[in-house]
Amino acid sequence: MTSGVSPATSLHDWNLDPAAARQLQATLAPAVRLQPLPVRPSLIAGVDCGLERQRWIRAAVTLMRFPELMPVQTVVARTPCRFPYVPGLLSFREMPGLLAALEQLEEAPALILCDGQGIAHPRRLGIASHLGLWLGIPAIGVGKSRLIGSHPEPGRERGATAPLVDADMRVGTVLRTRTDVRPVFVSPGHLVDHDSAVEWVMRTLTRYRLPEPIRLADRASRSGGAKS
Repeated sequence: MTSGVSPATSLHDWNLDPAAARQLQATLAPAVRLQPLPVRPSLIAGVDCGLERQRWIRAAVTLMRFPELMPVQTVVARTPCRFPYVPGLLSFREMPGLLAALEQLEEAPALILCDGQGIAHPRRLGIASHLGLWLGIPAIGVGKSRLIGSHPEPGRERGATAPLVDADMRVGTVLRTRTDVRPVFVSPGHLVDHDSAVEWVMRTLTRYRLPEPIRLADRASRSGGAKS
């Protein structure tokens, strides 16, 4: 692979049961770093997965150029589904496919937006944090629904926010991406902080509820695209 998206070494293997996966999350979570995004990314990837016939993960990556939000490349990797659906363990089900798709990119993203959670997770290691740690690339979680935490209702207008708090810790932001539309749940994954996460979700919005890179990846995960 010429893009450099793959890590030099793997963090772990994928032959784990749910109990071992939970223990691994607790071990990896302290390595997550929250910090302002250091550079303005010119290439941003959105990632999402679909399930085919309950047997295959369809992992999609859409690479977009910023600020034009112009699609550069979309890749779909179809890989066996080897891990059961367990709340809080999404990354162990989906990441092998996402890594296979990311390896097909011709250019490396400087930021990844994930359909899922970052640190807004019971063990502070949602799929955005796990993927960011694995690749060493800044990553943001954008959840369609709340996994953990409590929050006040954000304002009705586009851009309104409210903090998402769990166990007296801020774990994310409830963000209204369109006026009078259900909010999304934004949480830092790795190498970004809360403000950066919200800023870059807002910067990648068009007229839809989801950021454009994730929206296009979601569509590709269901309808197909270039396959690995």
